Amino acid sequence: MAAELLKIHPENPERRKINHVVDVLRDGGIIVYPTDTIYGIGCDLMNRKAIARLCQIMDIKPQKLDLSFICNDLSHISEYVRRLETSTFKLLKKSLPGPFTFILESSTKVPKILDVNKKTVGIRIPDHMIPRTIVELLGNPLITSSIKDDDKIKEYTTDPEEIYEDFKHVVDVVIDGGPGGNVPSTIVDCTSDDIQILRQGLGDIEQFL
Repeated sequence: MAAELLKIHPENPERRKINHVVDVLRDGGIIVYPTDTIYGIGCDLMNRKAIARLCQIMDIKPQKLDLSFICNDLSHISEYVRRLETSTFKLLKKSLPGPFTFILESSTKVPKILDVNKKTVGIRIPDHMIPRTIVELLGNPLITSSIKDDDKIKEYTTDPEEIYEDFKHVVDVVIDGGPGGNVPSTIVDCTSDDIQILRQGLGDIEQFL
């Protein structure tokens, strides 16, 4: 059965449609969704079968999974990262929601969820109402695979209908939230006192330092 192409208003997401997406996620579904950078692909963090399926779709081994969690707000991340230093918390507070992925030390809960011994986790709070509303109603973060040149997802595809054609036979819902961006998030490593930019993408983190 082909995936559903679901149009959702990017600024005022229709609650009925978001609830439908949440139901799909709770049933182990995989979705493609817009963010404030490029379109992403993900599933419910708490559904192990869905994570295994996501890895299969992206053709990656669970041990190689780059963990990136889509969260709703800063309070949402406390379960998944170790205690934040005051300076790091201030940086996140000033720059989020925004086009940044922050690499942080993971809490002991993360390996238990994923059965993978990962010491770090990527945290995203996108400045986009669709994924944040989904996460808010779901009650769990979305886990999304890193989008790289060697991934199956097209890194710079901006047309959701074109994305749908590529993914309609492997995911359950493709959300059309309008044209996507073509620049990925900036990845910022905050696991040491010396903050490092691992990938310069959309957004200038220097203005918040």
